[in-house]
Order: sequence, then C-alpha cells, then structure tokens
Amino acid sequence: MAPPRKKSFARMVGEYSSLAAILPASIVVGYAIGYGLDKLFGTHFWYIVWLLIGIAAGMRDLIRKTMVDFQKDIDNSDGGE
Repeated sequence: MAPPRKKSFARMVGEYSSLAAILPASIVVGYAIGYGLDKLFGTHFWYIVWLLIGIAAGMRDLIRKTMVDFQKDIDNSDGGE
C-alpha cells in the first residue's frame, strides 16, 4: 500500500476557508427565508424560526466536515506506523 500523500498548502487553505464560510452563509440563508415568509404572510416571527434553523444547519455541516477531516487524519496517522 502506498503511503498517504500530504495535502498541499493551497488545498488545505481552500478546505479550511470553506469551513469559515459555512456557518455565516447558512445563517444568512435561514434569515432570508424567514424574512421572506414574514413579508409574504405579514407575520413577525418566521425570521427567528428560520434563523435558528440556519444556525443549526450551519453547525451540523461544520461539525460533519470537521469530523470527516479528523477521521482522515487519524486514519493517515495509523497507516504510517
């Protein structure tokens, strides 16, 4: 079996900068959906509901991506021994 290849610096920067964009993007999308629903129905609470859904979705994606990267690091370190 071939030894695992190291990721280039540019690739690591790209992957981790995408992590920095996941949470704010999901929060903005959740808020925008809620704001649109509030304007459509004439209410004043949907933005909060969808904001919380956006925060939860962003955290879930952030944790999922981090756990996948963490598992890959563990697998690569075990393979070298």
